[in-house]
Amino acid sequence: MTESDVYLLGRSQMEEERLRKQVQELAGEARWLLDQLQIRPGARAIDVGCGPQGGVLDLLSERVGPGGTVVGLDKSKEFVASARKFVAARQLANVEVVQGDAKATNLPRESFDVVFSRLVLVNIPEPEQVVEEMVSLLRPGGVIASHEADYLSHMCDPPCPAWDRLFEIFQAYSRAKGVDLFVGRRTHRMLRDAGIVELQVNPVTHVYPPGHHRRSIFLDFIQNIRDVAIREGFVKEGELSALMQDLRSHLDNSNTLVVSHLFFQVWGRKP
Repeated sequence: MTESDVYLLGRSQMEEERLRKQVQELAGEARWLLDQLQIRPGARAIDVGCGPQGGVLDLLSERVGPGGTVVGLDKSKEFVASARKFVAARQLANVEVVQGDAKATNLPRESFDVVFSRLVLVNIPEPEQVVEEMVSLLRPGGVIASHEADYLSHMCDPPCPAWDRLFEIFQAYSRAKGVDLFVGRRTHRMLRDAGIVELQVNPVTHVYPPGHHRRSIFLDFIQNIRDVAIREGFVKEGELSALMQDLRSHLDNSNTLVVSHLFFQVWGRKP
């Protein structure tokens, strides 16, 4: 696998299921962000890195209306196939899903009125290339929006040695893959450097109570990288199993506070 092929959390069936749930969990935040863009009927929009459950394709479809068009783009052949099933099941006649690299989409320059991306930059190396490609797809006067994560606030309390050690392993693994877990805070700067103006930033964070699916999301991430992390020597299998068991017990305690990532919603206009 080359660096350009890296997607930090892999493309397993487990990750696909997690992404399916994530679409519903983040739907309210997505609606709010898209409302800030004042998308006009008849517009042409793209969701870069739409994933297997169609990302925000249905929300964009509503906003551009029958006279508009929406493109969903993803690099994974399997995710594209799943997203096409999602589109067909919801009869989104104005939506097309295509396979392509977010860093080099091969789509016509300046051909979209709206460009959107969510939780892509935090999972890949060279995120600046994706931002530059997104801006190149945008027509002058068009709007761009990003919903991106930063691990700054992701924590639990009381503190847990297993969490700390697992994050140490996860960060070392991510760094070796060229992935910046704290890219969210840089999104505004990357967009500004790429020529976007009138930038606005909205921070979002959550507390995940007992029973919430995302309460154990850090363990899900560790499970996704488990085999590769062991194979490449970031941790021994026995240590990893013990750490995951300890953390799961800590998260199962209803008195443990779990705080989400800090999400940065950033949007602006291409002059």
